Amino acid sequence: MPVNEPIITALSAIRDNLQNCILGKSFEIELLLTTLLAGGHVLIEDVPGTGKTQLIKALSKSINGEYRRIQCNPDILPSDITGVSVFHPHEERFVFRPGPVMTNILLVDEINRATTKTQSALLEVMEERSVTADGVTYDLPHPFMLCATQNPIDFEGTYHLPEAQLDRFMMKIQIGYPDAETEKNMLYAHRQGQPVDQLRPVTTMEEIGQMQQQIRGVHASDIVTDYLLEIVRRTREHADVLLGASPRASIAFLTAVKAFAFLQGRDYVLPDDIKILAPYVLGHRILLRPESRLGNMNGNQVLFQILRQTHVPVAVGR
Repeated sequence: MPVNEPIITALSAIRDNLQNCILGKSFEIELLLTTLLAGGHVLIEDVPGTGKTQLIKALSKSINGEYRRIQCNPDILPSDITGVSVFHPHEERFVFRPGPVMTNILLVDEINRATTKTQSALLEVMEERSVTADGVTYDLPHPFMLCATQNPIDFEGTYHLPEAQLDRFMMKIQIGYPDAETEKNMLYAHRQGQPVDQLRPVTTMEEIGQMQQQIRGVHASDIVTDYLLEIVRRTREHADVLLGASPRASIAFLTAVKAFAFLQGRDYVLPDDIKILAPYVLGHRILLRPESRLGNMNGNQVLFQILRQTHVPVAVGR
């Protein structure tokens, strides 16, 4: 059955909030909401000052979620993120003090400035939605979404994100610079201060959790699913690819296209949903051969070739 009216109203209100803070980036906002509803994590790679932090803050305010921010640097420790057990002298026992990861929306700013040891501490957080300290496992709040940012230009003092960690990000997106007219409107909008400071919640984390549950009921026919899997399989067989998309990528891809269809007010997936999301879900999961990288190839160029060569199903019956 189609998405009901209260949910459409809530999603529309979230979009309006975000678009009032980040002007001219409606599609990027759609990708962020898709990741949220799909229960995934997002990596935003862009130069400083394009609104990455403001976008995440606006999202957390709109959904009335708890928000924490971690500014990564080389001396940050894993326990600074996950938490640490501290001896309590009056109780004569160790007490776990949770780190900033115990939140709904976690912004990990400039993630590639953290050491690989600290980055690895996020792997359990992203996959298991829990942290382990002194042999005890603590579940994270639900829903939970990790939003990481990195600067693609400044490489001094940075650490490469390993493929295993990149594979745990459902999407990788870029915001980019606004056009001239949008930037002019942005100047006017900031006359009264930061627009994000004036936002009010338009839904709750409980409602977001219910929407995430409803995503599972979005229908993807066998024909559409086969089309998705064919694209993933071809990333593993392409001549320029050293390492293609994993089975985890297939699961994330299907969940993402279901969430994207849900955002459009549909309870079924279309092939166009797959074509639209493929670069953002699969692009960062493709590792090219060295000779291909020297030829200025990238993952998205490979994907565009695959999409052109893969037959698009016409009949997608319910």
